[in-house]
Amino acid sequence: MVQSLLALVPTLAVVALFLIGPSNWSRHGSWARTITCSFVGLVALRYMAWRLTETVLPYPYDGANFYWVWFVFIIEALAFTEVVLFLILMSRYVDRSAEADRLGRLFFQRQQSELPAVDVFIPSYNEPLDVLERTIVGALALDYPKDKLKVYVLDDGRRDWLRAFCERRGAIHVTRGDNAHAKAGNMNNGLRVSSGDFVAIFDADFVPYRNFLRRTLPFFSDETIGIVQTPQHFFNVDPVQSNLGLENIWPDEQRLFFDEIAPSRDGWDVSFCCGSCSIARREAVDAIGGFPTESITEDLLTTLSMLNKGYKTRYLNERLSMGLAAENLTGYFVQRERWCQGGIQTLYLHNGPLRGPGLSLFQRIMFLPLSWLVQYLVRFVVLLVPVVYLWFGALPLYFTGVEDYVSHQVPLLAAYFLLMLWITPTRYLPVVSSAVGTFAAFRMLPTVISSLVRPFGKPFKVTPKGSGNDENVFDAYTFTWIAGFIIITAVGLVINIVPETAHIEGSFSVVAALWAGINIVVLVIASLICFEKPRRLFQAFKLDEPVSLDGLRGRLVSLSLEKAVVAVPAETRFQSTQVRLEIDGFAPITSELRQVTQRRGDISRSGDKRRYYLHLHFELEGAERDKMIVKLYTGRYSQEIPDIDKVAVSVNLLLRAFGRTRTA
Repeated sequence: MVQSLLALVPTLAVVALFLIGPSNWSRHGSWARTITCSFVGLVALRYMAWRLTETVLPYPYDGANFYWVWFVFIIEALAFTEVVLFLILMSRYVDRSAEADRLGRLFFQRQQSELPAVDVFIPSYNEPLDVLERTIVGALALDYPKDKLKVYVLDDGRRDWLRAFCERRGAIHVTRGDNAHAKAGNMNNGLRVSSGDFVAIFDADFVPYRNFLRRTLPFFSDETIGIVQTPQHFFNVDPVQSNLGLENIWPDEQRLFFDEIAPSRDGWDVSFCCGSCSIARREAVDAIGGFPTESITEDLLTTLSMLNKGYKTRYLNERLSMGLAAENLTGYFVQRERWCQGGIQTLYLHNGPLRGPGLSLFQRIMFLPLSWLVQYLVRFVVLLVPVVYLWFGALPLYFTGVEDYVSHQVPLLAAYFLLMLWITPTRYLPVVSSAVGTFAAFRMLPTVISSLVRPFGKPFKVTPKGSGNDENVFDAYTFTWIAGFIIITAVGLVINIVPETAHIEGSFSVVAALWAGINIVVLVIASLICFEKPRRLFQAFKLDEPVSLDGLRGRLVSLSLEKAVVAVPAETRFQSTQVRLEIDGFAPITSELRQVTQRRGDISRSGDKRRYYLHLHFELEGAERDKMIVKLYTGRYSQEIPDIDKVAVSVNLLLRAFGRTRTA
């Protein structure tokens, strides 16, 4: 009993330190991050020293199991290396908003005629009009002198209807004779027909906010800055949010990188271009011979090539654009497999982290695609260890006792999870985040292996988006893997719980049983992502603005390009289903009232909580539709989830497991 209590002391010490220190510190202070990350690193080092000296080296040579023990340890060593690099990275944080304010005041003091010329590139291949029109209209509405701004739609689909649309709106439509080198080749063709001092790049589905140039251009006052990257935010839910039934209460998967990791990378001067929502100095692009075509991720390679020439990438963590997240699992994996393969390709290139000139040792290490190489292998082995033990009795280590295990591994897990909850409080929950990573592992691990063996030859694939992307599928491949692991893990547990069939014994059985149980919970959550839910064909924004309906007052609570939801007092009546909707700044909109709903909620400021919600549908054309695009997509509204309601997430996951959903 005393030994068991003593085994908990290191974990209690970890919890106590977090309660005394980080919980009372600002997570954005670099000194606080350095202390906390250093502490977690020491806990991890203590664990790895114990693993090597007490659980690996003493293990006797007994054939296959000896190699299994060393294999598991090597995987842990790889994970430890990734964690250490992550801790070093996250020990700094930089917020450049104040710098943008200061530089902006100086930059825009000059005369309008002295401002640099900016070209906006919108590379496109097969996106439909409902995707492209938002981006084109938003780019043309940028708050910048019109004689200094040109918008180029780089059309690799060579579509006549897109040419006509560009001509009507005032954008420049550009095509080429072939599609050589995909997106990078398309943008290089854009460089040949344009001449601006700076090039802003937006993928076909990303709409710039009106102040994008005013916030980013001032950073180029520093002649060493080659690129300014901004975060990618989304106005739709991604398939993980949707399929788990966590719309409105769980952030999109990319928030952890763009909101937390990217600012820390900038603190170390190892930011990288993510393609869309960035702006580059043409002089720097010319210095590297145009956008690199050797990799299918030209954005990362652009950063590395510029570093070779002494140009840095800055990261401004401000919401300055919105776009479409992958809308289904097909697009989700097309996107991530491209990122993974492109990252691994850099290992083989002359301008990559291993061979590129002009990089410091630290930069070379930080640009290694270690996360792609390690994370999915680690997740697979985590699932495999209890299965191998429960079925074959093969220990993953020389086991000295449960107390020893609790004394060394539990403090590490506690330290890491507490760090993540402190440093990314609105972007991370251990079980859900692990489930998302586990779900991806079954498709991404083969991509990692194939990219190492054959890094080149796989063609660039555009992420399908928009109205032409109607495919909603059941991911049978991933589900089969997940179901298989659930079954063999659960059956292995049952076999060894029943005395008549149990074939393993020893104190590690308790650890294996707990490990297996956690794996099953994670796998069940991961399996839910495999079932695609029907997606919305429009993106509505939540508002609270006064409007008029046939002269009567109402509150606009939801608005999209085709639909408005207006709250009105319960006694409101209309003579017809054709209602005139008046929104500030717009001509009266003739709308069709198709649905009336009722719920209780203090929407208005009047005191009467009983409201009707009128669902109004309309069609806007020409200048009025463009005006609505500018209103909705260029900076006034967002779909941000500011915090995680842990109770709501738990309830919704439970409901989703039984085929039901409820969103906040």
